[in-house]
Amino acid sequence: MLPKDRKGETISVWVRDPKIQKDDWHSYLDYEICIHTNSMCFTLKTSCVRRRFREFVWLRQKLQSNAVLIDLPELPPKSPFFNLNNAQSVEQRVRGLQDFLNKVMQCPVLLSDSKLHLFLQTQLTPEEIEACASGQTKYSVSEAIHKYATSNRRFPVEKEEQTSCHSVPESSPSSLGHKKDGRILHGCKPGQEQGDTWRTMLAPSPPK
Repeated sequence: MLPKDRKGETISVWVRDPKIQKDDWHSYLDYEICIHTNSMCFTLKTSCVRRRFREFVWLRQKLQSNAVLIDLPELPPKSPFFNLNNAQSVEQRVRGLQDFLNKVMQCPVLLSDSKLHLFLQTQLTPEEIEACASGQTKYSVSEAIHKYATSNRRFPVEKEEQTSCHSVPESSPSSLGHKKDGRILHGCKPGQEQGDTWRTMLAPSPPK
């Protein structure tokens, strides 16, 4: 059972806006990951980064190695016939990546992994994430996240960032303007899907 003082915390995650990028002689897709939360687990309450599929694969491997007793959710399959210009295939992958993150963030053990937070709230490479998470950099995990937010801020400065990263602001999942594009997580217990919104409760439901 989760602590009662975390009741009411929410995590909203969106995977969207796939874009074709070029790397030397080949092209690939990357995806925008947006987080909006009032959870004390997160250094920033709002953030957006872009990640490609192979970085998701790396993340899953690292999460699994640090939580060997947890059955991690699967990523969408990597097909050799995946077509960057096939809208249906791309949409299926976007949904699969979002489902993966939704399920990951239902697990308190995984939420405590610093690699996950660096993946979601900085644009560090996997190699840089590993170095930072293992204390091999001059900056801490929190400093890396704040540095990225400062250099690439898409949201207004939040009061809690100026005073204390531990305060929990009031927030609304719809404030990003994309409620129908994302699924809303309330903590770590799966709930029922309502329309286009995924809701889970942080604390157990009251007895009937």
